[in-house]
Amino acid sequence: MNREQLVGEIRRKKSFLCVGLDVDLNKIPEHLLKEEDPIFAFNKAVIDATAPYCVAYKPNLAFYEAYGVKGMKAFEKTVAYLKEKYPEQFVIADAKRGDIGNTSKMYARTFFGEYDVDALTVAPYMGEDSVTPFLEGYEGKWVILLALTSNKGSFDFQLTEDKEGERLFEKVIRRSQAWGNDENMMYVVGATRGEMFKDIRNVAPKAFLLVPGVGAQGGSLETVCQYGMTEDCGLLVNSSRGIIYASQGEDFASVAGEKAKELQQQMAQILEK
Repeated sequence: MNREQLVGEIRRKKSFLCVGLDVDLNKIPEHLLKEEDPIFAFNKAVIDATAPYCVAYKPNLAFYEAYGVKGMKAFEKTVAYLKEKYPEQFVIADAKRGDIGNTSKMYARTFFGEYDVDALTVAPYMGEDSVTPFLEGYEGKWVILLALTSNKGSFDFQLTEDKEGERLFEKVIRRSQAWGNDENMMYVVGATRGEMFKDIRNVAPKAFLLVPGVGAQGGSLETVCQYGMTEDCGLLVNSSRGIIYASQGEDFASVAGEKAKELQQQMAQILEK
Protein backbone atom coordinates (compact mmCIF):
# COMPACT_ATOMS: atom_id res chain seq x y z
CA MET A 1 0.00 0.00 0.00
CA ASN A 2 1.46 3.35 -1.00
CA ARG A 3 1.11 6.64 0.86
CA GLU A 4 -1.67 7.97 -1.37
CA GLN A 5 -3.76 4.86 -0.72
CA LEU A 6 -3.15 5.02 3.03
CA VAL A 7 -4.09 8.69 3.21
CA GLY A 8 -7.17 7.94 1.11
CA GLU A 9 -8.33 5.35 3.65
CA ILE A 10 -7.72 7.76 6.53
CA ARG A 11 -9.90 10.36 4.81
CA ARG A 12 -12.58 7.86 3.81
CA LYS A 13 -12.95 6.37 7.28
CA LYS A 14 -12.13 9.59 9.16
CA SER A 15 -9.78 7.51 11.24
CA PHE A 16 -6.06 6.99 11.76
CA LEU A 17 -6.53 4.18 14.25
CA CYS A 18 -4.30 1.11 14.28
CA VAL A 19 -5.48 -1.85 16.35
CA GLY A 20 -2.71 -3.85 17.98
CA LEU A 21 -3.25 -7.61 17.95
CA ASP A 22 -1.15 -8.64 20.97
CA VAL A 23 -2.79 -11.95 21.81
CA ASP A 24 -2.09 -13.49 25.22
CA LEU A 25 -3.90 -16.79 25.84
CA ASN A 26 -4.03 -15.91 29.54
CA LYS A 27 -6.14 -12.84 28.75
CA ILE A 28 -8.55 -13.93 26.03
CA PRO A 29 -12.08 -15.10 26.94
CA GLU A 30 -12.04 -18.60 28.39
CA HIS A 31 -14.60 -20.02 25.98
CA LEU A 32 -12.19 -19.42 23.06
CA LEU A 33 -9.65 -21.83 24.51
CA LYS A 34 -11.87 -24.67 23.29
CA GLU A 35 -11.35 -23.55 19.68
CA GLU A 36 -8.92 -25.41 17.43
CA ASP A 37 -6.95 -22.17 16.99
CA PRO A 38 -7.84 -19.83 19.88
CA ILE A 39 -5.49 -17.05 18.75
CA PHE A 40 -6.94 -16.85 15.26
CA ALA A 41 -10.50 -17.18 16.58
CA PHE A 42 -9.88 -14.22 18.87
CA ASN A 43 -8.22 -12.14 16.13
CA LYS A 44 -10.94 -12.89 13.58
CA ALA A 45 -13.70 -11.77 15.95
CA VAL A 46 -11.82 -8.60 16.95
CA ILE A 47 -11.02 -7.75 13.32
CA ASP A 48 -14.63 -8.20 12.18
CA ALA A 49 -15.83 -5.93 14.99
CA THR A 50 -13.22 -3.18 14.62
CA ALA A 51 -12.52 -3.05 10.86
CA PRO A 52 -15.07 -0.28 10.15
CA TYR A 53 -13.28 2.05 12.57
CA CYS A 54 -9.57 1.56 11.89
CA VAL A 55 -7.18 1.75 8.95
CA ALA A 56 -4.45 -0.58 10.21
CA TYR A 57 -3.69 -3.66 12.28
CA LYS A 58 -0.45 -4.40 14.08
CA PRO A 59 0.16 -7.96 15.24
CA ASN A 60 3.14 -8.05 17.60
CA LEU A 61 5.29 -11.04 16.64
CA ALA A 62 6.40 -11.77 20.21
CA PHE A 63 2.83 -12.77 21.08
CA TYR A 64 2.82 -15.34 18.26
CA GLU A 65 6.38 -16.64 18.44
CA ALA A 66 5.80 -17.38 22.14
CA TYR A 67 3.46 -20.23 21.10
CA GLY A 68 5.86 -21.78 18.61
CA VAL A 69 4.60 -23.21 15.33
CA LYS A 70 0.95 -22.91 16.39
CA GLY A 71 1.41 -19.23 17.15
CA MET A 72 3.10 -18.52 13.83
CA LYS A 73 0.35 -20.41 12.01
CA ALA A 74 -2.15 -18.14 13.75
CA PHE A 75 -0.17 -15.08 12.66
CA GLU A 76 -0.09 -16.34 9.07
CA LYS A 77 -3.84 -17.03 9.09
CA THR A 78 -4.53 -13.60 10.59
CA VAL A 79 -2.57 -11.80 7.88
CA ALA A 80 -4.18 -13.94 5.16
CA TYR A 81 -7.64 -13.20 6.57
CA LEU A 82 -6.97 -9.46 6.53
CA LYS A 83 -5.63 -9.61 2.98
CA GLU A 84 -8.64 -11.57 1.75
CA LYS A 85 -11.53 -9.92 3.59
CA TYR A 86 -10.17 -6.44 4.41
CA PRO A 87 -7.61 -5.64 1.69
CA GLU A 88 -7.93 -1.91 2.43
CA GLN A 89 -6.33 -2.40 5.84
CA PHE A 90 -2.66 -1.51 6.35
CA VAL A 91 -0.98 -4.51 7.99
CA ILE A 92 2.08 -3.93 10.18
CA ALA A 93 4.23 -6.77 11.47
CA ASP A 94 5.63 -5.47 14.73
CA ALA A 95 8.78 -7.60 14.76
CA LYS A 96 11.56 -5.04 15.41
CA ARG A 97 14.00 -6.83 13.13
CA GLY A 98 17.39 -5.53 12.00
CA ASP A 99 20.73 -7.28 11.54
CA ILE A 100 23.69 -7.42 9.16
CA GLY A 101 22.78 -7.03 5.50
CA ASN A 102 22.36 -10.65 4.42
CA THR A 103 20.28 -11.44 7.51
CA SER A 104 18.07 -8.38 7.00
CA LYS A 105 17.53 -9.56 3.41
CA MET A 106 16.09 -12.80 4.76
CA TYR A 107 13.88 -10.95 7.24
CA ALA A 108 12.62 -8.76 4.38
CA ARG A 109 11.88 -11.82 2.27
CA THR A 110 10.01 -13.40 5.19
CA PHE A 111 7.70 -10.51 5.96
CA PHE A 112 7.33 -8.80 2.58
CA GLY A 113 7.69 -11.83 0.32
CA GLU A 114 6.24 -14.71 2.33
CA TYR A 115 3.67 -13.01 4.58
CA ASP A 116 3.06 -9.99 2.30
CA VAL A 117 2.54 -7.50 5.13
CA ASP A 118 2.56 -3.81 4.27
CA ALA A 119 5.08 -2.70 6.88
CA LEU A 120 7.66 -4.00 9.31
CA THR A 121 9.10 -2.39 12.43
CA VAL A 122 12.90 -2.30 12.28
CA ALA A 123 15.56 -1.51 14.90
CA PRO A 124 18.09 0.95 13.39
CA TYR A 125 20.94 0.45 15.88
CA MET A 126 23.20 -1.39 13.40
CA GLY A 127 22.93 1.40 10.83
CA GLU A 128 22.33 1.81 7.12
CA ASP A 129 23.31 -1.63 5.81
CA SER A 130 20.95 -3.29 8.30
CA VAL A 131 17.98 -1.18 7.14
CA THR A 132 18.34 -0.74 3.36
CA PRO A 133 17.66 -4.44 2.51
CA PHE A 134 14.09 -3.85 3.67
CA LEU A 135 13.76 -0.93 1.24
CA GLU A 136 15.09 -2.64 -1.88
CA GLY A 137 12.84 -4.46 -4.32
CA TYR A 138 9.58 -4.29 -2.37
CA GLU A 139 7.31 -1.76 -4.03
CA GLY A 140 4.59 -0.40 -1.76
CA LYS A 141 6.19 -1.79 1.41
CA TRP A 142 7.25 0.29 4.40
CA VAL A 143 9.98 0.23 7.01
CA ILE A 144 8.98 1.64 10.40
CA LEU A 145 12.11 2.61 12.31
CA LEU A 146 12.20 2.80 16.08
CA ALA A 147 12.90 6.44 16.90
CA LEU A 148 11.60 7.56 20.31
CA THR A 149 9.89 4.97 22.47
CA SER A 150 7.93 5.50 25.67
CA ASN A 151 9.59 2.93 27.94
CA LYS A 152 11.78 4.21 30.79
CA GLY A 153 14.86 2.57 29.23
CA SER A 154 14.66 5.03 26.33
CA PHE A 155 16.63 7.45 28.52
CA ASP A 156 19.60 5.07 28.40
CA PHE A 157 20.33 5.79 24.73
CA GLN A 158 17.61 7.53 22.74
CA LEU A 159 17.67 10.80 24.69
CA THR A 160 21.42 11.09 25.12
CA GLU A 161 23.05 14.10 23.42
CA ASP A 162 26.26 14.42 21.45
CA LYS A 163 28.57 17.39 21.96
CA GLU A 164 26.56 19.44 19.44
CA GLY A 165 23.40 18.86 21.48
CA GLU A 166 21.75 16.48 19.00
CA ARG A 167 19.92 13.64 20.70
CA LEU A 168 20.31 10.10 19.45
CA PHE A 169 16.68 9.76 18.30
CA GLU A 170 17.10 12.95 16.26
CA LYS A 171 20.29 11.60 14.70
CA VAL A 172 18.53 8.33 13.79
CA ILE A 173 15.70 10.18 12.06
CA ARG A 174 17.95 12.64 10.27
CA ARG A 175 20.46 10.06 9.02
CA SER A 176 17.84 7.51 8.00
CA GLN A 177 16.14 9.96 5.63
CA ALA A 178 19.07 9.41 3.29
CA TRP A 179 18.16 5.69 3.15
CA GLY A 180 14.44 5.99 2.49
CA ASN A 181 11.79 8.65 2.05
CA ASP A 182 8.30 9.68 3.15
CA GLU A 183 6.83 7.12 0.75
CA ASN A 184 8.48 4.06 2.30
CA MET A 185 9.72 4.94 5.78
CA MET A 186 7.87 5.75 9.00
CA TYR A 187 9.01 6.18 12.60
CA VAL A 188 7.82 4.79 15.92
CA VAL A 189 7.24 7.57 18.45
CA GLY A 190 5.59 6.81 21.79
CA ALA A 191 2.38 8.70 22.56
CA THR A 192 3.61 9.55 26.07
CA ARG A 193 6.26 11.86 24.59
CA GLY A 194 3.78 14.76 24.34
CA GLU A 195 5.38 18.02 23.25
CA MET A 196 8.48 16.20 21.99
CA PHE A 197 6.47 15.53 18.83
CA LYS A 198 7.43 19.12 17.93
CA ASP A 199 11.08 18.05 17.96
CA ILE A 200 10.26 15.03 15.80
CA ARG A 201 8.52 17.26 13.27
CA ASN A 202 11.52 19.59 13.14
CA VAL A 203 13.56 16.68 11.80
CA ALA A 204 10.86 14.77 9.87
CA PRO A 205 8.14 17.28 8.94
CA LYS A 206 6.16 15.00 6.62
CA ALA A 207 6.98 11.42 7.63
CA PHE A 208 4.25 9.15 8.93
CA LEU A 209 4.58 8.29 12.61
CA LEU A 210 3.37 5.06 14.20
CA VAL A 211 2.30 6.08 17.69
CA PRO A 212 1.78 3.40 20.35
CA GLY A 213 0.78 4.22 23.91
CA VAL A 214 -2.67 5.81 23.59
CA GLY A 215 -5.11 4.20 25.99
CA ALA A 216 -3.72 1.71 28.49
CA GLN A 217 -0.30 3.40 28.56
CA GLY A 218 -1.79 6.84 29.20
CA GLY A 219 -0.75 8.76 26.08
CA SER A 220 -2.95 11.71 25.08
CA LEU A 221 -4.48 11.57 21.60
CA GLU A 222 -5.08 15.33 21.65
CA THR A 223 -1.45 16.13 22.47
CA VAL A 224 -0.13 13.72 19.85
CA CYS A 225 -2.32 15.36 17.20
CA GLN A 226 -1.58 18.92 18.35
CA TYR A 227 2.16 18.50 17.87
CA GLY A 228 2.43 15.59 15.45
CA MET A 229 -0.29 15.88 12.81
CA THR A 230 0.54 16.96 9.25
CA GLU A 231 -1.60 18.20 6.35
CA ASP A 232 -2.38 14.62 5.29
CA CYS A 233 -2.57 13.40 8.90
CA GLY A 234 0.85 11.71 9.06
CA LEU A 235 -0.15 9.59 12.04
CA LEU A 236 -1.14 6.01 12.76
CA VAL A 237 -2.16 5.87 16.41
CA ASN A 238 -2.10 2.38 17.89
CA SER A 239 -4.22 1.00 20.70
CA SER A 240 -3.89 -2.62 21.76
CA ARG A 241 -4.97 -3.59 25.28
CA GLY A 242 -7.47 -0.75 25.56
CA ILE A 243 -9.44 -2.27 22.68
CA ILE A 244 -8.84 -6.00 22.48
CA TYR A 245 -9.04 -6.66 26.23
CA ALA A 246 -11.78 -4.16 27.06
CA SER A 247 -13.92 -7.19 27.96
CA GLN A 248 -12.94 -10.75 28.78
CA GLY A 249 -16.50 -12.02 28.49
CA GLU A 250 -18.32 -13.48 25.52
CA ASP A 251 -19.10 -9.91 24.43
CA PHE A 252 -15.35 -9.20 23.94
CA ALA A 253 -15.66 -8.53 20.20
CA SER A 254 -18.60 -6.15 20.41
CA VAL A 255 -16.96 -4.24 23.27
CA ALA A 256 -13.73 -4.03 21.25
CA GLY A 257 -15.78 -2.59 18.40
CA GLU A 258 -17.31 -0.01 20.74
CA LYS A 259 -13.90 1.06 22.04
CA ALA A 260 -12.54 1.34 18.50
CA LYS A 261 -15.56 3.39 17.48
CA GLU A 262 -15.02 5.76 20.42
CA LEU A 263 -11.46 6.44 19.28
CA GLN A 264 -12.53 6.76 15.65
CA GLN A 265 -15.12 9.38 16.59
CA GLN A 266 -12.49 11.39 18.49
CA MET A 267 -10.20 11.13 15.47
CA ALA A 268 -12.97 12.24 13.11
CA GLN A 269 -13.48 15.41 15.16
CA ILE A 270 -9.74 16.12 15.12
CA LEU A 271 -9.52 15.58 11.37
CA GLU A 272 -12.44 17.94 10.77
CA LYS A 273 -10.56 20.70 12.56
